[in-house]
Amino acid sequence: MFSSKLQSIHNSFQLSQLQIFFILLIIILAGIIYFMCRPRPVYLLDYACFKPPATLRVTFSTFMEHASQVDFFDEKSVKFMMRILERSGLGEETCVPPPNHCIPPNPNMESSRSEARTVIFSAIDELFSKSSSIQPKHIDILIVNCSLFSPTPSLSAMIVNKYNLRSNVRTFNLSGMGCSAGVISIDLARELLQAHSNSIALVISTEIITPNYYAGTERAMLLPNCLFRVGAAAVLLSNHRRDSSLAKYRLMHLVRTNKGTDDKAYRCVYEEEDSKGNVGIALSKDLMAIAGATLKSNITTIGPLVLPASEQLLFLLALARRKLINPKSKPYIPDFKQAFEHFCIHAGGRAVIDELEKKLQLSSGHVEASRMTLHRFGNTSSSSLWYELSYIEAKGRMKRGDRVWMIGFGSGFKCNSMVWKSMRTVKTPVSGPWSDCIHRYPVHIPEVVKLY
Repeated sequence: MFSSKLQSIHNSFQLSQLQIFFILLIIILAGIIYFMCRPRPVYLLDYACFKPPATLRVTFSTFMEHASQVDFFDEKSVKFMMRILERSGLGEETCVPPPNHCIPPNPNMESSRSEARTVIFSAIDELFSKSSSIQPKHIDILIVNCSLFSPTPSLSAMIVNKYNLRSNVRTFNLSGMGCSAGVISIDLARELLQAHSNSIALVISTEIITPNYYAGTERAMLLPNCLFRVGAAAVLLSNHRRDSSLAKYRLMHLVRTNKGTDDKAYRCVYEEEDSKGNVGIALSKDLMAIAGATLKSNITTIGPLVLPASEQLLFLLALARRKLINPKSKPYIPDFKQAFEHFCIHAGGRAVIDELEKKLQLSSGHVEASRMTLHRFGNTSSSSLWYELSYIEAKGRMKRGDRVWMIGFGSGFKCNSMVWKSMRTVKTPVSGPWSDCIHRYPVHIPEVVKLY
């Protein structure tokens, strides 16, 4: 009787051939659906930054001499710009476009287009020279971001015309999105690469300085004259899985934070006319406080994606203590040094880098790339993150598996950040924006550089 029961149990577990076929079919279909629906990887094949010629350099003495000789700046404005330069963290080799070297500056549409052609085409040419297997005819997606210069035809159309891109290339032109637009462009490229398989995307980040020189006396609008300099970056992305062996980096995470619903945040970087009708970009005195609050929101989102479990637990315990026991207790700042080997903080100005170094509890070494980029190239807007990454590579510090956190801030107000993982140890490049000066860096940057 016992053996018959065992036999009946055994028979109950036996499956017919038809049942086995359907189970295998379900497993195969589930596997196919998974492989078809899983996110496509986004690889960074290579990138290049515009290296301005020495003829465009503007020393402090040249800047101040020119400012003192034009009639639209009064004595107070000249002295104010001198104090800004003394504390800016910029060096003597930053560059401005040719019209800004004139006395007075002579911006016009053609000179603005000329600057755009120079910086963008130079970066693209350098990129294609490094990526010999990728040529213009291979580009499926083209994205250009430039906040303050938006001509017709667009900058993306200018690139299509210059490089004879295919007639079915998907082109996008982003404007008015500030210094964090480079991250936004990568996000747009990522979404497009998810929708279109086996595609190559070319992303251009720049800011055209020529038409945006402020010729007035409002202090809030004079700061961009002192900080912004020429620059551009060209980035090549791919979702071909076979490119994993060729790529430098893989995009791991991208988080965007927008505080545009808050009036102060919305207006803290604002293009407007002064009382005399001169157009300029006004930077609010609340800018750093707003940037700090926006960064906090961004950190709250990206933290769980990148931090180790121990740091997340400490953060949750501190949050619970503030909510339940002592609302005035000091918030816990996660140790992001455990999540990243390298940090690229937008080189918007010395105050921006100082604020993030303090809030994220970073060392001077962690913000070295940002400070040196600001010193050598100034604030190049959305392309500054790529000059910083180039600095890290030029120093030979990028190893296989290293993680890079890029953080950008922009008008609106926005904080956007993205995380890259190095696919290989990057060899020290022989060309690039740092090739002729990396041996001199890092340099000591005094708190104040007395000009007069």
